[in-house]
Parts: sequence; structure tokens; C-alpha cells
Amino acid sequence: MTTTADYKTLAEHASAELADATAAEALEWTARTFGDGFIVASNMQDAVLIDLAVRAKPDVDVLFLETGYHFAETIGTRDAVALTYPDIRIVNAEAEQSVADQEAEFGLLNRTDPNRCCFLRKVVPLRNTLAKYDAWVTGVRRVDAPTRANTPIVQWDERNGLVKINPIAPWTDEEFNDYIATNGILENPLVSEGYLSIGCAPCTAKPLPGSDPRSGRWAGQAKTECGLHG
Repeated sequence: MTTTADYKTLAEHASAELADATAAEALEWTARTFGDGFIVASNMQDAVLIDLAVRAKPDVDVLFLETGYHFAETIGTRDAVALTYPDIRIVNAEAEQSVADQEAEFGLLNRTDPNRCCFLRKVVPLRNTLAKYDAWVTGVRRVDAPTRANTPIVQWDERNGLVKINPIAPWTDEEFNDYIATNGILENPLVSEGYLSIGCAPCTAKPLPGSDPRSGRWAGQAKTECGLHG
């Protein structure tokens, strides 16, 4: 039986061994190492990570945080992804309370206490879902924001207690966009409207020209992360 300590050691070794791995190599290692025991996270801004992952494991599980506050375009992208990659399994992680029940009890937390809103509708559902897996794959890239500049390809996720793989961490925006164009990857229509980092509708705006893509998230607040990655 593989223990948490074993996986932590595995992550530490892999962090060094796969430091210069391509996305394909990182995902092949993930599929080979974890089999059905990993899940790929997607916010449905695009299907880049999913497209890469199915090349290593066609029937991969895909995690979508169904917060109840998404843009209609995001839900539409999720549904289109499911049709485009019929072998994947979309795992919709939901909060314990519906949006209506949460707002009845606490009001509009996304305005009064966005950290708590993210905790209830993202962090807790993510934690509960990841508890069923040994590893998860994310689309975090170093160019996303200064807070992500040192993201390794493989790491130990202390917060959630499993291995975390970031196969496209080193990708530049040019590499990312080239992959979309070359492979005809599905993309959320909001991207072409200027939304470069898409989260929940109440907390997402278009970033100002020249600013980092995530600056449109929680604009005007000190908050920069929802708590999923730091």
C-alpha cells in the first residue's frame, strides 16, 4: 500500500527528474505512475490541458468546479468539451449549499467576503473531490501572474495531500496560443472578447491593456488567488 509519505517522496524525486520535461512527457509519466488515480482540473477557459491529457489517457477524469456563479459561456464550453472528448468523465465538484441557500444565509459573499465565498464554493469542493485521488493535473503557468512564477512541473500539494502536476508550467503565451491554433482547440468565447482569466462571473472583469491576465480577477481588491493554488 502506497502511503502519503511515499507519494510525497515520489513528488520530490519527480520534481527534479521532470524539471525540464515537455507537457507530453509529464502527462505520460502521470498516466504511467497513477493510472486511474489522477484527475485533470479545468476551469473551461479552453481545452488545452484536456487535449494534452487525453493523448496520455483517453478516458481521463476532468474536474470542473461548478460554483453556480459561472458565465453561461463557461458552462457551454464544458458541455462542448464533453462532446468533443467522449471518453473523458467530467466530475462536477459542487458546494454543499446551493447558491440560493448560501445567499439566503450569508448574503452576497462574493461582494462582502470573497475569500469565504471561494472557500465554500471552490476550496472545500476541490478538497473533497481530490480526496478520492492520488494526484491532480493543473493548467497553472508561470506567466499567469507573479505569484506563479516559480511553479514546478511536479510538486507535493501539502494543502490537499497529493501529488500535483503542472505540465504546461513553462509555456509562454506564444506557445500556448500556438497549440490552440495548430490543434483547433476549443476555447471559451469570452477569451476573444478580452477575458484572459475566467472565473466566476461576479468576480471576473477584462484586464487592463498590458496588465497580467489574472488582474481582471477580483479587480480592485487585494485578493489575487481563490485558494486553490496558493
